[in-house]
Amino acid sequence: MSDRDAFVSRFGGVFEHSPWVAERAYDRAAATGLSAGNVHSALCQAFRAGLPRERLAVLRAHPDLAGKLAIAGKLTADSTAEQASAGLDRLSADEHARFTALNEAYTQKFGFPFIIAVKGLTKNDILASFERRIDNSTEEEFETACAQVEKIARLRLQSMLPGDENA
Repeated sequence: MSDRDAFVSRFGGVFEHSPWVAERAYDRAAATGLSAGNVHSALCQAFRAGLPRERLAVLRAHPDLAGKLAIAGKLTADSTAEQASAGLDRLSADEHARFTALNEAYTQKFGFPFIIAVKGLTKNDILASFERRIDNSTEEEFETACAQVEKIARLRLQSMLPGDENA
């Protein structure tokens, strides 16, 4: 396995189901070193340099919060742990109904799922953000969702490359 292949294998899932980001980031990351900060910077630059349709595909690769994939146990290990950390795996029937309604309205309006880095947030924090962001313009929400994807990537990299908390 080449160094590039090993890099893509290791970091290709940091941006949800989007190994193209790691493929395009390899040269920059290899030149700067494999710290969480350097890898994050290289991945984010590759992501931001992607065509709008490529970035939209990354957004669409993210699961709904507390959605059907979570209930069916079909999330990635990272997504499962992230959603559980915010209590999204322990919603009441009413809370689940609220998330489902918001997920549907949000996806209908924007064409991609609601994305938020849930680490350190409660389900109430997430619902409040959901309700606030659903009133954003499509352009504003696209940028917000991209920034959240990058934050999720940073958090994932910090767990993969411990000791570099300033990514």
